[in-house]
Amino acid sequence: MLHWTALVTVLAVLVYFFTSYLVGRARQQYGVAAPAIIGNPDFERVFRVQMNTLEWMPIFLPLLWLFGYYLSDKVAAVLGLVWCVGRVLYMLGYSKAAANRGLGFGIQAVVCLVLLIGALAGIVSALAHNG
Repeated sequence: MLHWTALVTVLAVLVYFFTSYLVGRARQQYGVAAPAIIGNPDFERVFRVQMNTLEWMPIFLPLLWLFGYYLSDKVAAVLGLVWCVGRVLYMLGYSKAAANRGLGFGIQAVVCLVLLIGALAGIVSALAHNG
């Protein structure tokens, strides 16, 4: 059972929910009525944090689960925690200025690369040993 991976999956979804909440709050704060997504640069940065998180979730979540299944539930969970920290750093940086998004983005991208390589190695190893 992948209990740790499941727990981190819930945390990642909570991070996404929080970015959604921030967009709603920013709409009110900056006077950007739905369905508009442009008009105020401060709002647009908050919106992009949410959308970028959404864009990365279909990359991150399958890789997290594949890594957990084929290699290690606990290591996958630790990597997932690091991904969540990267997303929070991305959120904090980008919300202030677009130039401040690099560190958080880099952390979560490297985590996804590690998850990809690990998942692929685990799958290939399982195929080689179990046919």
